[in-house]
Amino acid sequence: MADPARVKPETSFNDTSTPAERSKKSEGSGDGPVSGSTSSKLTAVQTNTKEDKTSAEHTAAGEEEEDGSSSLNPPPAKKLKVEQDKKKEKRQKVDEDEIQKMQVLVSSFSEEQLNRYEMYRRAAFPKAAIKRLIQSITGSSVSQNVVIAMSGISKVFAGEIVEEALDVCEKWGDTPPLQPKHMREAVRRLKSREQGPNSKHKRILFH
Repeated sequence: MADPARVKPETSFNDTSTPAERSKKSEGSGDGPVSGSTSSKLTAVQTNTKEDKTSAEHTAAGEEEEDGSSSLNPPPAKKLKVEQDKKKEKRQKVDEDEIQKMQVLVSSFSEEQLNRYEMYRRAAFPKAAIKRLIQSITGSSVSQNVVIAMSGISKVFAGEIVEEALDVCEKWGDTPPLQPKHMREAVRRLKSREQGPNSKHKRILFH
Protein backbone atom coordinates (compact mmCIF):
# COMPACT_ATOMS: atom_id res chain seq x y z
CA MET A 1 0.00 0.00 0.00
CA ALA A 2 1.43 3.39 -0.98
CA ASP A 3 2.38 6.11 1.54
CA PRO A 4 -0.36 8.80 1.61
CA ALA A 5 2.20 11.62 2.19
CA ARG A 6 4.02 10.68 -1.00
CA VAL A 7 0.91 10.46 -3.12
CA LYS A 8 0.51 13.60 -5.26
CA PRO A 9 -2.86 15.26 -4.98
CA GLU A 10 -4.94 14.81 -8.03
CA THR A 11 -5.70 17.86 -10.04
CA SER A 12 -9.35 18.79 -9.97
CA PHE A 13 -10.85 19.09 -13.40
CA ASN A 14 -14.15 20.43 -12.08
CA ASP A 15 -12.86 24.07 -12.17
CA THR A 16 -13.92 25.28 -15.58
CA SER A 17 -13.02 29.00 -15.07
CA THR A 18 -10.74 30.74 -17.52
CA PRO A 19 -7.30 32.14 -16.58
CA ALA A 20 -8.65 35.73 -16.73
CA GLU A 21 -11.36 34.94 -14.18
CA ARG A 22 -8.76 33.27 -11.96
CA SER A 23 -6.62 36.42 -12.04
CA LYS A 24 -9.65 38.59 -11.10
CA LYS A 25 -10.39 36.29 -8.16
CA SER A 26 -6.83 36.53 -6.96
CA GLU A 27 -6.91 40.37 -7.24
CA GLY A 28 -10.22 40.48 -5.34
CA SER A 29 -8.85 38.59 -2.35
CA GLY A 30 -7.62 40.89 0.45
CA ASP A 31 -4.64 38.68 1.21
CA GLY A 32 -2.83 39.54 -1.99
CA PRO A 33 -0.15 42.23 -2.24
CA VAL A 34 -1.08 45.90 -3.05
CA SER A 35 -0.58 46.79 -6.68
CA GLY A 36 2.08 49.34 -7.77
CA SER A 37 -0.40 52.00 -8.95
CA THR A 38 -2.27 51.98 -5.63
CA SER A 39 0.92 52.38 -3.59
CA SER A 40 2.09 55.30 -5.77
CA LYS A 41 -1.27 57.06 -5.26
CA LEU A 42 -1.00 56.69 -1.46
CA THR A 43 2.54 58.11 -1.52
CA ALA A 44 1.43 61.11 -3.58
CA VAL A 45 -1.45 61.86 -1.18
CA GLN A 46 0.87 61.71 1.81
CA THR A 47 3.38 64.03 0.11
CA ASN A 48 0.68 66.57 -0.74
CA THR A 49 -0.57 66.51 2.85
CA LYS A 50 2.93 67.19 4.18
CA GLU A 51 3.40 70.08 1.71
CA ASP A 52 0.08 71.63 2.77
CA LYS A 53 1.06 71.46 6.42
CA THR A 54 4.46 73.03 5.70
CA SER A 55 2.93 75.89 3.66
CA ALA A 56 0.38 76.55 6.40
CA GLU A 57 3.17 76.73 9.01
CA HIS A 58 5.18 79.15 6.83
CA THR A 59 2.09 81.32 6.29
CA ALA A 60 1.38 81.50 10.03
CA ALA A 61 5.02 82.37 10.74
CA GLY A 62 4.94 85.09 8.09
CA GLU A 63 1.78 86.61 9.57
CA GLU A 64 3.34 86.64 13.04
CA GLU A 65 6.45 88.37 11.65
CA GLU A 66 4.28 90.96 9.88
CA ASP A 67 2.36 91.61 13.09
CA GLY A 68 5.61 92.06 15.00
CA SER A 69 7.05 94.40 12.40
CA SER A 70 3.84 96.44 12.29
CA SER A 71 3.93 96.89 16.05
CA LEU A 72 7.54 98.10 15.85
CA ASN A 73 7.06 100.30 12.75
CA PRO A 74 3.50 101.74 12.70
CA PRO A 75 2.12 103.01 9.38
CA PRO A 76 2.62 106.69 8.47
CA ALA A 77 -1.06 107.53 9.00
CA LYS A 78 -1.00 106.18 12.55
CA LYS A 79 2.29 107.98 13.28
CA LEU A 80 0.84 111.26 11.96
CA LYS A 81 -2.23 110.85 14.14
CA VAL A 82 -0.08 110.26 17.22
CA GLU A 83 1.97 113.40 16.46
CA GLN A 84 -1.19 115.46 16.01
CA ASP A 85 -2.54 114.19 19.34
CA LYS A 86 0.73 115.13 21.06
CA LYS A 87 0.66 118.63 19.54
CA LYS A 88 -2.97 119.06 20.58
CA GLU A 89 -2.20 118.03 24.16
CA LYS A 90 0.79 120.39 24.25
CA ARG A 91 -1.33 123.28 22.92
CA GLN A 92 -4.03 122.61 25.52
CA LYS A 93 -1.40 122.59 28.25
CA VAL A 94 0.01 125.93 27.07
CA ASP A 95 -3.49 127.45 26.96
CA GLU A 96 -4.21 126.25 30.48
CA ASP A 97 -0.95 127.77 31.72
CA GLU A 98 -1.76 131.11 30.09
CA ILE A 99 -5.25 131.12 31.57
CA GLN A 100 -3.83 130.40 35.01
CA LYS A 101 -1.26 133.21 34.67
CA MET A 102 -3.98 135.61 33.51
CA GLN A 103 -6.14 134.73 36.49
CA VAL A 104 -3.25 135.44 38.86
CA LEU A 105 -2.60 138.78 37.12
CA VAL A 106 -6.25 139.87 37.23
CA SER A 107 -6.54 138.91 40.88
CA SER A 108 -3.64 141.27 41.67
CA PHE A 109 -5.24 144.27 39.87
CA SER A 110 -6.30 147.31 41.78
CA GLU A 111 -9.86 148.58 41.47
CA GLU A 112 -8.94 151.17 38.86
CA GLN A 113 -6.91 148.70 36.81
CA LEU A 114 -9.74 146.17 36.98
CA ASN A 115 -12.23 148.74 35.70
CA ARG A 116 -9.94 149.64 32.82
CA TYR A 117 -9.45 145.97 31.99
CA GLU A 118 -13.20 145.38 31.99
CA MET A 119 -13.71 148.31 29.63
CA TYR A 120 -10.98 146.97 27.37
CA ARG A 121 -12.62 143.55 27.26
CA ARG A 122 -16.04 145.01 26.46
CA ALA A 123 -14.80 147.43 23.81
CA ALA A 124 -15.12 146.29 20.20
CA PHE A 125 -15.34 147.85 16.77
CA PRO A 126 -18.74 147.55 15.08
CA LYS A 127 -18.53 144.66 12.62
CA ALA A 128 -20.84 146.36 10.13
CA ALA A 129 -18.49 149.35 9.85
CA ILE A 130 -15.44 147.06 9.52
CA LYS A 131 -17.15 145.05 6.77
CA ARG A 132 -18.17 148.19 4.90
CA LEU A 133 -14.60 149.53 5.10
CA ILE A 134 -13.06 146.27 3.84
CA GLN A 135 -15.52 146.07 0.94
CA SER A 136 -14.82 149.68 -0.05
CA ILE A 137 -11.07 148.96 -0.17
CA THR A 138 -11.06 145.51 -1.79
CA GLY A 139 -14.14 145.97 -3.96
CA SER A 140 -15.47 142.50 -3.14
CA SER A 141 -17.60 140.93 -0.45
CA VAL A 142 -15.88 139.19 2.46
CA SER A 143 -16.98 136.48 4.85
CA GLN A 144 -17.91 136.97 8.48
CA ASN A 145 -14.70 135.28 9.66
CA VAL A 146 -12.61 137.91 7.87
CA VAL A 147 -14.64 140.68 9.51
CA ILE A 148 -14.13 139.15 12.97
CA ALA A 149 -10.39 138.79 12.39
CA MET A 150 -9.99 142.36 11.16
CA SER A 151 -12.04 143.66 14.08
CA GLY A 152 -9.73 141.90 16.53
CA ILE A 153 -6.59 143.15 14.78
CA SER A 154 -7.94 146.70 14.79
CA LYS A 155 -8.64 146.46 18.52
CA VAL A 156 -5.09 145.30 19.22
CA PHE A 157 -3.63 148.10 17.07
CA ALA A 158 -5.76 150.70 18.86
CA GLY A 159 -4.56 149.34 22.21
CA GLU A 160 -0.92 149.69 21.13
CA ILE A 161 -1.51 153.30 20.08
CA VAL A 162 -3.16 154.13 23.41
CA GLU A 163 -0.30 152.55 25.38
CA GLU A 164 2.26 154.49 23.37
CA ALA A 165 0.23 157.68 23.78
CA LEU A 166 0.18 157.20 27.55
CA ASP A 167 3.98 156.88 27.52
CA VAL A 168 4.23 160.07 25.47
CA CYS A 169 1.90 161.88 27.85
CA GLU A 170 3.97 160.80 30.85
CA LYS A 171 7.24 161.71 29.12
CA TRP A 172 6.00 165.18 28.22
CA GLY A 173 4.89 165.80 31.79
CA ASP A 174 1.20 165.98 30.93
CA THR A 175 -1.62 164.31 32.79
CA PRO A 176 -4.45 162.24 31.30
CA PRO A 177 -6.86 162.35 29.59
CA LEU A 178 -5.02 161.82 26.31
CA GLN A 179 -5.02 164.61 23.75
CA PRO A 180 -4.79 164.42 19.95
CA LYS A 181 -1.13 165.52 20.07
CA HIS A 182 -0.34 162.47 22.20
CA MET A 183 -2.10 160.16 19.74
CA ARG A 184 -0.32 161.67 16.73
CA GLU A 185 3.08 161.33 18.41
CA ALA A 186 2.27 157.73 19.32
CA VAL A 187 1.40 156.91 15.69
CA ARG A 188 4.58 158.62 14.49
CA ARG A 189 6.71 156.58 16.88
CA LEU A 190 5.07 153.32 15.89
CA LYS A 191 5.66 154.09 12.20
CA SER A 192 9.29 154.95 12.87
CA ARG A 193 9.73 151.55 14.53
CA GLU A 194 7.82 149.92 11.64
CA GLN A 195 5.13 148.68 14.03
CA GLY A 196 2.25 150.46 12.31
CA PRO A 197 0.77 150.69 8.83
CA ASN A 198 2.56 152.96 6.40
CA SER A 199 0.15 154.94 4.22
CA LYS A 200 2.87 156.47 2.06
CA HIS A 201 3.66 154.67 -1.17
CA LYS A 202 7.36 153.95 -1.62
CA ARG A 203 8.67 154.53 -5.10
CA ILE A 204 11.17 151.91 -6.22
CA LEU A 205 13.78 153.16 -8.66
CA PHE A 206 15.19 150.63 -11.10
CA HIS A 207 18.80 151.09 -12.09
